[in-house]
Amino acid sequence: MTQQIPLIDVKAQYAPFIPQIKAAIDEVLENGQFVFGPNVTAFEEEAARYLGVRETIGVGNGTDAIVLVLNALEIAAGDEVICPAFTFYATAEAIARVGATPVFADIDPHTLNLDPERVAERVTSRTKAIMPVHLFGRPAPLAELAELGLPLIEDAAQAFGSPEIAGVGIASTFSFYPTKNLFGLGDGGLVATNDEGLAERIRMLRFHGSKAKRVFEYIGTNSRLDEIQAAALRIFLRELDGWTVLRREAAERYRELGLGDACEVPADEPGHVYHLFVSRSPQRDEIRAALTEAQIGSGDYYLPPLHLQPALRYLGYSEGDLPETERAAKENFSVPLWAGIIGEQQERVVATVRAALGVPA
Repeated sequence: MTQQIPLIDVKAQYAPFIPQIKAAIDEVLENGQFVFGPNVTAFEEEAARYLGVRETIGVGNGTDAIVLVLNALEIAAGDEVICPAFTFYATAEAIARVGATPVFADIDPHTLNLDPERVAERVTSRTKAIMPVHLFGRPAPLAELAELGLPLIEDAAQAFGSPEIAGVGIASTFSFYPTKNLFGLGDGGLVATNDEGLAERIRMLRFHGSKAKRVFEYIGTNSRLDEIQAAALRIFLRELDGWTVLRREAAERYRELGLGDACEVPADEPGHVYHLFVSRSPQRDEIRAALTEAQIGSGDYYLPPLHLQPALRYLGYSEGDLPETERAAKENFSVPLWAGIIGEQQERVVATVRAALGVPA
């Protein structure tokens, strides 16, 4: 019987650490401090050192991380934030939640990240920030975007572990959803910044706008990274560099096996941590059908793209407004990749894709 190959095997990554995870959870239970406990403090310090920033603030999830940064920067109604439409909904949703207007710029068709030239065309007197997304683990062109002279808020949910991020933007936001490169055992998020004043405001905003639970200086929210998640994240953070090496080796193996003979595969770049291995083909649907038939997991992303989503219809975009975004949404597909996927599994994936398109072995 043919064995199924999942798109992402999260358990394969955390299974070797189950005894450590259980011991860490037992310690939390013995301590009895579940909110703002020692693991949260330690993880924030360890994450800051890893990312090379002065401050990190643990929060409830990646979406809250973006909202809290926007609130701390006082971005609100009447303001505009430029972002891609080829990304998960949370990027634009967070901008809309604070009352600001998401302004969509088209992407570079080869990197799938924001195209700085298209961003420059969207800048107005109301633009308060640019929000690049390090999509699928590939760093966005931060240096070029920074030349536009606006604050950068990096949506880095898919790129923890890349050395090319978190050093240019005013803040970077992360998600620890279980499929991410650095993942938790549920929801969790982080804000990273070198601006100590911004970090202090975000710490207050994540806890109802208060420093000490008695005096409330802002209208905030309740969004805290919990102690059990932090305990697990501390274990996984120590493994992240090794996992990144395995992801990069797996990506290179796909190229060596000839996946690029059948479709457009992502080129390797410094700092790419391969959250997903996303390729492109006009015959995407035929490829995915063949993979499904072979019991191989696959995915496709962001169709319809954000500018055509029903909830964002009020922004006034129409089909054809972002041609590269729309084409990428119709052509992209991901194949299995995680830290630890083996060569035989990848050989089967490549053989299936090539056969689906009639490319000789």
